Amino acid sequence: MPVSATTRPETVATTVARSINDFRVAVSDAFVPLQVTSGPRQRDGFRSVMRGAAVDEVHVTDLRATPHAVERTPELLARGGRNYFKLSLMLSGTGLLIQDGREAVLEPGSLAVYDTSRPYSLVFDDDFRSMVVMFPHHLISLPPDLVGELTAVRIAGDEGVGAVVAPYLTQLAVNLDQLAGNVGARLAHSALDLVTTVFTRELGLDEAGGDPHRALMQRIRAHVDRNLASTELSPASIAAAHFISTRHLHALFQEQGTTVSTWIRERRLEQCRRDLADPLYADRAVAAIAARWGFVDAAHFSRAFKAAYGTSPSDYRAAR
Repeated sequence: MPVSATTRPETVATTVARSINDFRVAVSDAFVPLQVTSGPRQRDGFRSVMRGAAVDEVHVTDLRATPHAVERTPELLARGGRNYFKLSLMLSGTGLLIQDGREAVLEPGSLAVYDTSRPYSLVFDDDFRSMVVMFPHHLISLPPDLVGELTAVRIAGDEGVGAVVAPYLTQLAVNLDQLAGNVGARLAHSALDLVTTVFTRELGLDEAGGDPHRALMQRIRAHVDRNLASTELSPASIAAAHFISTRHLHALFQEQGTTVSTWIRERRLEQCRRDLADPLYADRAVAAIAARWGFVDAAHFSRAFKAAYGTSPSDYRAAR
């Protein structure tokens, strides 16, 4: 039977697939192009139900399905497209995630991240339910290569920071309708902030006894985020605040494949983009939002925003 879909108000949609081929189409449309095969224990015919919501480039999906395997192959990667992180929270059943030479067995309550820019596999031998949050690399403040150290690593959802984040994500899966309302963007961004906190903890960036080099970079990135509104934020002020030379600072960012000024600009633009998508700031002038995040020249901000996102700030806001 064909895929059947019913769209709920605004951003929430439910898709039911009753064959593996229909499911392949559905997941490729909802996420990125994937190869899908039936699980070895499939006995009574395939079935899946996906409820999904998308807000401000964050895709949240509640997926229930019978056994199957999905694979992001090199051939599919060659087709191009945007690069996303996908964070999976197992709600029931078990799964196996494979990426970057690592394997993670996912059980109810466990979290794991994977990157659509590189091959990966997911295998589910029994019926399961999972919640998946998919978002572009640029939406979190950690460099992709750093997050890449966590792909296919099981993160416990019942202890530490995971015990705070997992219940929040579970509630998002249960209450997807809330993402369709005026607070949807804020809920999605809160989820990403919590996810970033989990990654930071798992990478040991917030521990004094961790890698001093990484810890310094994390302190610098946090300093930048805290001071984005300041027109005094510059390589010189950042270096002085961390008792290092500007030359050392530039070298640190060069190792990350970027520059200090580029990082500051990207973080400022991202905060402006969030505000432009937030109904709570609908009555605030674009120039005022730009100034709030350190852009003193409105024309320069408009050019930078269009270069980054392909549309003007005003048109971006109007399309929300």
